[in-house]
Amino acid sequence: MNIKMTNKIEFLNTPSKENPFLVISKPSGLPTAPLSAQDTNNALYLAAQTFPEIFSVNGKKEIENGLIHRIDTVTEGLILIATTQNAYENFINQQKNNNFTKFYTAICQKNQNKNEGFPDFPQQNIFYQNEFKIQSYFRYFGPGRKEVRPVPIESLNKTQQKKVEGTSIYTTNVKIISEQNDTVKVECNITKGFKHQVRCHLAWANLPIKNDPIYNKNANPPEQIAFYASKLQFLHPITNQIITFQKDF
Repeated sequence: MNIKMTNKIEFLNTPSKENPFLVISKPSGLPTAPLSAQDTNNALYLAAQTFPEIFSVNGKKEIENGLIHRIDTVTEGLILIATTQNAYENFINQQKNNNFTKFYTAICQKNQNKNEGFPDFPQQNIFYQNEFKIQSYFRYFGPGRKEVRPVPIESLNKTQQKKVEGTSIYTTNVKIISEQNDTVKVECNITKGFKHQVRCHLAWANLPIKNDPIYNKNANPPEQIAFYASKLQFLHPITNQIITFQKDF
């Protein structure tokens, strides 16, 4: 797999007739998608400067074209972009059918305070093992809805139902890779995502990500968050075979 760098992004896969999609890696600090048609400071725009066929795809939002998913601005890692309409529709259906899996690598801190200091953060006793999963509903929180909070499945009452976004239960699968003193390296994967899902779920499990500016009270800005979108796994839109793209961070 040849990795090519253009300005601030890297191409892990370049599009062709046989492979009508792009896989790129963006750095921390670069937004995934534009906020307006005039916005050029984002990974999608930079990719389209080399592969303008991205602009021919009609996406859910007109300005996002063939973008299949996004990652947070502070997160470094992999993004998938379709370069034909047929590929785009195929990928969107894969997401609906849980056939599109996103993997994240994180360095977490063992939090002894158990979420103290997080306003309106539900208490939860999640005892992590080598592999475990975290599940909840989600709701937005705070000014501008810039944060999220998990809503426990088992304690959903009428008041919480009014706050929950939709009826979806979101699952984060977690695997412990290694432990050193007060830090834990984990790999997480999701098939259906909500804003900040993995970051918030790990904090809820008392494993806040190192230098997470929102969900770790011990973060040290401007140090980069230790969180990476490290792997994508999906079905090839033409051959229907499982395909994986991965980058080590």
